Parts: sequence; structure tokens; C-alpha cells
Amino acid sequence: MHLFITSLNSGSNGNCYYVGNEKEAVLIDAGISCRETERRMLRLGLSLDKVKAIFVSHEHSDHIRGIPQLAKKYQLPVFITPDTLNNSGLPQKGFPLRPLRGYEPVWIGELCVTAFPKFHDASDPHSFLVAGQDTNVGVFTDIGAPCEHVIHHFKQCHAAFLEANYDEDMLEKGRYPYFLKNRIRSGKGHLSNQQALALFRTHKPSFMSHVLLSHLSKDNNCPQLAADLFTPHMDNTEIIVASRFEETPVYRISATNETR
Repeated sequence: MHLFITSLNSGSNGNCYYVGNEKEAVLIDAGISCRETERRMLRLGLSLDKVKAIFVSHEHSDHIRGIPQLAKKYQLPVFITPDTLNNSGLPQKGFPLRPLRGYEPVWIGELCVTAFPKFHDASDPHSFLVAGQDTNVGVFTDIGAPCEHVIHHFKQCHAAFLEANYDEDMLEKGRYPYFLKNRIRSGKGHLSNQQALALFRTHKPSFMSHVLLSHLSKDNNCPQLAADLFTPHMDNTEIIVASRFEETPVYRISATNETR
């Protein structure tokens, strides 16, 4: 089975990732407005009627801001861990809420979504593997360090949204206060370009066809810098930088490495 993926937005101003097959799809996080989600999907030729659920990685506003209106309008079930829900401020009525637990697969039609723990400064943060039969797509963002859970699932992916949040020199020399710099580069903050590249080079499977570099910092990174760092090591993997201002194209992911 092939899967279709796109980043509708990626960055501290909002995160939303689409993974679907021909019949159904899921959103991983919904940090942009309902209207903007609709506009971007329309431009891509994607239908919100295919979206059957929203999965929440953690409670930070750039990952949940759009959920109340989007989930209510389309009556989408929202899968979220109890601790994340309790710390999110999300309304607990108006749309279906479903419990999410690590390593308990959730079936959405023919899609299987598995959450697993990660390091981040949130109450109960999780990353995701979305599988369509033999095709796997991973969402690995907001990660302080690549723990064994992340590495294990990254090795299985035909495509991945991989955080490359900051350049270490830009962060060090930038305008952020010292406490915020330490928060970002702590083991529960974000992955740097260099950390993401190390994960990619060490654990990328030979069959990985696409990596979307995600959640780039506006102040402490540069899209061209991140792309240039990865390009010499891409082999047969296409490297795409996900924008914080617009959607990416839709990519067709397959276990046989077919692309569109």
C-alpha cells in the first residue's frame, strides 16, 4: 500500500502533518487554524472528508491550537493521552475524545497509528508511526534527544518527518536569553541540525525514500543551511525542508519506493 504525506505547516507558529491512503487519513497535531488547514488541503487537492482522526503529540499550543474548531466542525475523534489532555486546556466536549497510550496501536480504517514515548518538556509527549500495510511513515519532532524508542521506529520508516530545529552556532550566538538556549538544547528540548543528521546517517534504512526536515526555528536555523548539511549524505533519500509558512507538496510513499 502507498501512503500520501504532506506537512501543512511546521514550526513554532504551528505544526500539522497529514498521512493518508486512498480512502482515509489522519492528522498528526493541528496547530494551525481550521480555516488555514482547509485552505492548504484544498490547494493540495486533498479532502478533509478523508481525515478520520487527529493524534496529539503533546500539549504545547503550536500543536493543538487548531483542534477545537477543526475537530468540532468535522466531528473528528481526537486521540490524546490523559496527562496531555489534562494539561492542554482543550475543551472536553464538542468533539469525540479518545484515550491514547504508548505502544497501543490504533486502527483508522486500514491505517495503523502507534504512539511511543519521546524526550520533550511536556507532560506525556509521544511521537508516531503511521503504517499502511507494509509502508511506514514516522513523525519525529519536538525531541530533546533520539532515545531508543525514536531510533527503533526510525529504522522502520519509508519516510519521516524529522526535526532539525536549530543550528548550534546560530543558537549560541543568537538573541535568545541563556535560559531559553539551555531549554532548547537540553535533553528535553529540540533536535539540532547536527543531531538530526547523526540520527539520519547512523540509523536511516536503505529503503527510506523521503525525509522532511521539520520544526525549523525561525531565529536559530536556515532552511538552506539544513538542506545543505543533509544533501551530501542523502544517497537515495529525497530531502525536503518543511516550511513554517506554507504546505509542502504531497509525496507518495511506498515500500517499493515509487514516488509522485
